[in-house]
Amino acid sequence: MGDKRGSGRIELPVTGQPPAERADAARNRAKILEAAARLEAERGPDAVTMNAVAHAAGIGVGTVYRRFGDVAHLLMALLDDRERQFQAEFLTGPPPLGPGAPPADRLRAFLHAYADYMGDQQTLITALEAASPVARYTSGPYLAAHLHLSTLVHQLRPEADAALLAHLLLAPFAPSLLHHLKTERGTTQEQIKAGLDQLLGDLL
Repeated sequence: MGDKRGSGRIELPVTGQPPAERADAARNRAKILEAAARLEAERGPDAVTMNAVAHAAGIGVGTVYRRFGDVAHLLMALLDDRERQFQAEFLTGPPPLGPGAPPADRLRAFLHAYADYMGDQQTLITALEAASPVARYTSGPYLAAHLHLSTLVHQLRPEADAALLAHLLLAPFAPSLLHHLKTERGTTQEQIKAGLDQLLGDLL
């Protein structure tokens, strides 16, 4: 899992490419995820339970458990396609979010884009955090974002602990904090981005 800091390239699977599977297993996986996405869109993430998804997919609940293990892993799989699209934007898309811009510009662009992405997926990601509070930090999406930020921070400040700073830069995006800021304090996306710019001041 190389971190080629000099080139800024990230040698990390987008969210972990699934291994090849039998055709029937692939069909079951697709049915389960389609059912979960439908339940989430129509009734919210709280409606995504193993029993509800099995019923909606017309598949035995035991198959759902064998395929995904628990609700947290099912929700992470549901996020996977959306995450792949977002990661493609910062790994291979146009600058300043994608390659070709100075590290400082890419860092700012990434945090702004990440704020929008987390805002769009807030209800689902909040449900995932509730289902498994630490799952976020070991998931493919978080690890990809962390490695990307670590690379940019190292390019800006080679003497710094880039891995630690990357975690701290991602800390404001904890789903529970975003929920508190937006729901209870009425903080807007633009206010969040302005606050991120202030936090980045010393680093940049």
